[in-house]
Amino acid sequence: MKCCEKRKSTVFCSLWNHLFFQTFSDFLIIGFKCRTTCKAKRICGTSCTHQSAYKCSLCSECILHCSDFVEDVCTVKNKPPYVCNGCSQLPKCTLLKRIYDPADAHERAHHAVSEARTGIMSNEDDIARINRIISPLVKNGQSLHQIYLDHVDELMCSEKTLYNYVDAQLFDIRNIDLPRKVKYRPRYKKPEFKVDRGCHIGRSYADFQKYLGAYPETTIVQMDSVIGRVGGKCLLTIHFVETSLMLAFLRDTNTSASVIEIINLLDKVLGAKTFNRLFPIILTDNRSEFSNPKEIEKRSTISCNRTKIFYCDLSAPYQKGACESN
Repeated sequence: MKCCEKRKSTVFCSLWNHLFFQTFSDFLIIGFKCRTTCKAKRICGTSCTHQSAYKCSLCSECILHCSDFVEDVCTVKNKPPYVCNGCSQLPKCTLLKRIYDPADAHERAHHAVSEARTGIMSNEDDIARINRIISPLVKNGQSLHQIYLDHVDELMCSEKTLYNYVDAQLFDIRNIDLPRKVKYRPRYKKPEFKVDRGCHIGRSYADFQKYLGAYPETTIVQMDSVIGRVGGKCLLTIHFVETSLMLAFLRDTNTSASVIEIINLLDKVLGAKTFNRLFPIILTDNRSEFSNPKEIEKRSTISCNRTKIFYCDLSAPYQKGACESN
């Protein structure tokens, strides 16, 4: 019995630690208890020009200004499994949803394990003790390999660890003090990597066409990178297909973080409502700088989606030809 209770508790902790919240239709609208009886008008001031000024309960930003706001919470979330996954009312529910994403849970768990295995495992006293052993001998002309063989019982670490500590400049010696190491070229490391290797799942060009079939009047935004010198500065281009307007943002590096930073900046400057209207869906290449769709789609200020991103097929830039030819 205790074993079953422990298992249930473990599952609940996993669910609770890897939840994200989503609002109806990915807009900044959260259900509130008095939404049918509320008669408040112009709570944000007399200068309000919103078309719903005569009835603030219809405004998507009323929860930010109303002091009487009380969130309406679904009672289903108070019972196991405490999430909205599998609920029959999920498609038409207007309340704040509690969604469990197994892919996100796996990613966080993998990151936690990886983070625990990175960095320096020795404390300052151990590093100082090793430094007193190897630094004088290296300056006297001995190699790290020979020092390790002669003092393996005193060092209490691997030879690879010694080289890593020298690279991290934790000792009095540097790589320049190792005659053979400075003769070798540094190993080539591929600069591009996928933040989420499964980012294209559910976001392929076929999924994009299905989405347009269901919502044919959706505004399409295409996004691309313009790269000059490898490793140098580059541009992030955002093309609005309907108006043929293209915005270009200069980036220092061609990374996923730089793309997310620009999207967050646009979201902050435009505001949630305007951003949702201008960027309902984004079509881009399946490249490394766009390989973190969850951070692009989610809003940082409130846990809800602000846009939806799709990817072109490999070697098919013509699928977003408007951006390519502009």
